[in-house]
Amino acid sequence: MTKKPIVFSLVRDQSIFMTAIMSLLTFLAVLAFGIALAIGTGVIRWNTQWDLTATIQVMDSKNADAVKKILDDNADKTATVTEITTDQMRDLLRPWMSGGGGALENYLPKMYEVRFNTASDLDTVAGQIGNRARFLTHAQALENSASAGWKMILISSFVLLLTLGAIGVCISYIARNTAMLHRRELEILNQIGATDAYVVRQMQIIITKICVTAGAAGFIVAVPVLLLILGAAHSARVGLMAMLNISGGGWFALFLLPVAIIIFAIWITRRTTISILKNN
Repeated sequence: MTKKPIVFSLVRDQSIFMTAIMSLLTFLAVLAFGIALAIGTGVIRWNTQWDLTATIQVMDSKNADAVKKILDDNADKTATVTEITTDQMRDLLRPWMSGGGGALENYLPKMYEVRFNTASDLDTVAGQIGNRARFLTHAQALENSASAGWKMILISSFVLLLTLGAIGVCISYIARNTAMLHRRELEILNQIGATDAYVVRQMQIIITKICVTAGAAGFIVAVPVLLLILGAAHSARVGLMAMLNISGGGWFALFLLPVAIIIFAIWITRRTTISILKNN
């Protein structure tokens, strides 16, 4: 069986340079996508943790018994009901209570921390309590943290889109540069009746080899960096940062990203090469 030679090829320095550029861009794409996935997982876990938890503050002591009765009547809707004692509130407010805080203690509300079984249970109890007490869901209190998380996801996604755009421009440049270097070969192929599909296939072989090498290198370097970022985030132990994580499905999606970049590069190469052949 006769081996079909490749008509076009890049010189060694060009090949190394193009592979290095594509490796860097693939690394940045995987890193941005991984950070977006990690923050997204963290925000979802953060919201899930607090969605069913609320604090009830009884400001008027006349309503204390009514609120307590509502909680007792809805015991089947609550997972836990924890009353915050006066001593616990005194410890929390100690820096702001001078001279023992005896006068201030008279104005401390009666407080409960309640975890509900479902979101509908939370809404039901909140409706029954009405104006008798302040009903504060923890999700509402931590809404700013979740909002900051979503903004970071948008920023990471924007960086990913910019990187993919740079990859498209880079691939187009490689294809055009290769065509310019081998303009004489293109003329000869045109004279002997070579089809556009044959020329496109030759160009796609070059780009595919570069992108496969670059994709593997970029992914292999990006994974340890992502693990380092997750390890640093988990060292926070509490808060949104500690919730950052990439699931098994997320790692699979990260693995598919370089594959998608290779397919995208092949498509860009085809479009660019066909455009060049039409102009010639």
